Amino acid sequence: MSGLKFRRVWGILLRHLYLLKHSFSRWLDLLYWPTVDLLLWGFITLYLQRESQTGISLASLFLGALIFWNILIRAQQGLAVGFLEDIWARNLLHLFVSPLKVSEYILGLFLYSLFKAVLASGVMSLLSIFLFHFNFFSQGLYVFYLTFGLILFAWAIGLLTIAFILYFGQEAEILAWALALFFLPFSAVFYPVSALPPFFQKIASFVPASYFFESFRFLMLKAQTSFSMLIKGYLLTIIYLLLSSFVFILSFKKAQSQGKLIKIGE
Repeated sequence: MSGLKFRRVWGILLRHLYLLKHSFSRWLDLLYWPTVDLLLWGFITLYLQRESQTGISLASLFLGALIFWNILIRAQQGLAVGFLEDIWARNLLHLFVSPLKVSEYILGLFLYSLFKAVLASGVMSLLSIFLFHFNFFSQGLYVFYLTFGLILFAWAIGLLTIAFILYFGQEAEILAWALALFFLPFSAVFYPVSALPPFFQKIASFVPASYFFESFRFLMLKAQTSFSMLIKGYLLTIIYLLLSSFVFILSFKKAQSQGKLIKIGE
């Protein structure tokens, strides 16, 4: 991070914000799908809650899980699709022959993905208050801990996605949408880990998001915080981040040495 120029990081962030500003399809992707998700699942969970005899607030559980999952997806796609935008625009060569460092470029994409996650989750949270009387932020600071952990995990997946695209070329661009979904069945988003078959439970124990979602479920059902689950989630996330950063650096250096940064996207 030595010699890092925040002016150049700001330039990367600003470029993607300008792309967003003038693109109806990008606004549609950012706001329409989270809204549709919220409405669809909101009404489904209201129906389930009316049918449930357990007394557990299924609507709050589902809506909270849905908002958290969208935060993860928007943060991951903000990073991976932001990189693809530069491939599609054949902009990588122009960026990396400039004084811009790769760390500054990635930091700019981090900030852009954070902006997308905050905006999409903010819209969903407001709608959930007005339509379903569920306040996502009513659980206080603990929600911030869970959110930040999920964003870090999303960045780890996003970095891994970029590394695969750099290594395999544009054939791997589908991973920008698919890789995060690979973790969905094992992340305990809409059901507890205990609902999974034993072998899948073993896999879930290596997925950081499962600890964050289990921790949120524990908070909603028991009205208690579980810092042990939170710490396990963060420790696993740090391992994922270190590994994905390592793979990304290797892929970037290889792409640079083989001249792929010039060819990719052609």
